[in-house]
Amino acid sequence: MRWLIPAAGLVALSGCDVPSEFLQRMEDQAKYEYYEASSFWADGRAMRTPPAGTVPRERYSRIPEIKDPVARQTAVTGRANGQPVASIPVKVDHDLLTLGQKKYNIVCSQCHGVLGDGNSVVAENMALRLPPSLLELESKPAGHFYTAINEGYGVMPSFSGELDVRERWAVVAYVRALQEARNTRTGGHNSVPQENR
Repeated sequence: MRWLIPAAGLVALSGCDVPSEFLQRMEDQAKYEYYEASSFWADGRAMRTPPAGTVPRERYSRIPEIKDPVARQTAVTGRANGQPVASIPVKVDHDLLTLGQKKYNIVCSQCHGVLGDGNSVVAENMALRLPPSLLELESKPAGHFYTAINEGYGVMPSFSGELDVRERWAVVAYVRALQEARNTRTGGHNSVPQENR
């Protein structure tokens, strides 16, 4: 009995004068392509300029605790005076580390490994260049990791679309925690990053 309703719908459509555009799949429907002309808009362009102040949802900073514009810019770019910042410019607490662990496991661990050591199934099958062990890069400033996430590094693409500013710093804080944990496990030097003291 359930099949009667869809069958009746098909019979009804076959008897109607339905334009073929209505039945086409979405990718085949009429649409404007990038930079195509349009007679609908007064300026003749199909692409519309976003309203002033529009910020892409993926790039929203979400760092309200930084009020100073210079410090905020440093937090957004990961640089001060053109150089990667030495320490994490947001408050490192349990919530930030928890967020960092979650985002690291989702976005980064496939290549850099769950422990940050570069051991992963994806890494084993990379032909161009293996992802580095993040544990071996503890001498790099915090801004180095942030700008790698923000802008990409080598064959690694930018993940600024996947991680907002706070999430990027959360991942950096979690990478620092992984580095510190490794030193604790292996009896390495006790070099606690400045931002975690």
